[in-house]
Amino acid sequence: MKRDHYEVLGVPRDAGEAEIKKAFRRRARELHPDVNPDPGAEAQFKEAAEAYETLSNPETRALYDRYGHEGLRGRPAAESMDFGSFQDLFDAFFGGDVFGRRGGPAAGDDVAVAVRLSFVESATGVTRPVEYAVVGTCETCEGAGTAPGSGMVRCATCAGQGQVRQVARGPFGQFLRTQVCPDCRGEGQRPERPCPDCQGSGRTPTVATLDVDVPAGIANGQRIRIPGRGAAGERGAPAGDLYVQVQVAEDERFVREGLDVVTRVAVPVTEAMVGAHVTVPTVEGEAEIELRPGTQPNDEYVLRGKGFPALTGRGRGDQRVIVEVRVPRVQTDEGRRAVEKLAETLDARNYREDEGFFDRIKSAFR
Repeated sequence: MKRDHYEVLGVPRDAGEAEIKKAFRRRARELHPDVNPDPGAEAQFKEAAEAYETLSNPETRALYDRYGHEGLRGRPAAESMDFGSFQDLFDAFFGGDVFGRRGGPAAGDDVAVAVRLSFVESATGVTRPVEYAVVGTCETCEGAGTAPGSGMVRCATCAGQGQVRQVARGPFGQFLRTQVCPDCRGEGQRPERPCPDCQGSGRTPTVATLDVDVPAGIANGQRIRIPGRGAAGERGAPAGDLYVQVQVAEDERFVREGLDVVTRVAVPVTEAMVGAHVTVPTVEGEAEIELRPGTQPNDEYVLRGKGFPALTGRGRGDQRVIVEVRVPRVQTDEGRRAVEKLAETLDARNYREDEGFFDRIKSAFR
């Protein structure tokens, strides 16, 4: 019985393309029969190659994830590894590029920064300035890497090709190994005179500031991606992205549950008994609710549309107000007589349940 492809490569089922490729390279180094004398290595190598062939292709991976090995039956078996797989196998042994593809200038790195919001700001949205250290474009040469008055010249190491070649010997015999030129990094040209401030890289450390628009409804721990505001790339390469990590401070008045806001309001037992108008805080200011006569502890009132807006722009949560009934402490004889007089006017009908058994269960879970 065939083993699970993910188990063969040692990756989780939600592994990304890069993780799968890395796992295959590692297995190839360990198992190829030309470097591993173990009699069982060849079979394991073929097993790993088959697993990679399946999982590296989005179409076959989708079939395998849904139906397992049965989903791949009837598909023509590959007689040899495809272009991508062969390149990956070559990289696994030599770390080079057998087909001579250029590396080119590297894109800039992504940068992360945290921004702290109040509970209300997370519900209503806010524009917040952020400041962060980043590798930016050199102002002296404007990213060109050349000193003022000079330009670019052909790289002498690779003769302008952006690549250097050498013969490498491996388990399959001799290979012509082609790699990116280490001096010009694949550009084929170098600064005639490097910029004195960035030493020819076109980039210098700086401190950037940016006004970040935080959308209404964002939750604690979510990130905002701002393309192109990360570290500057090498000459001609795009900049990385800025990721703003949102941290929402707790608020003793509110708790968030999904798109709903939950708050508790304390009222005197007398107001709960006869009904009253009560002012409650909301994320948009104060609002008023009308207590029903006979309001019980933990009764819930709903303010429609007073919760968080959905980030998609469709829909909005409610605010659920839970009533805490406060019972006074009677400390005088006069107060005690008043309570006793009130008790004489009440009977079992005043204490009857307004809800049935199942309704009370629903209320308890709610």
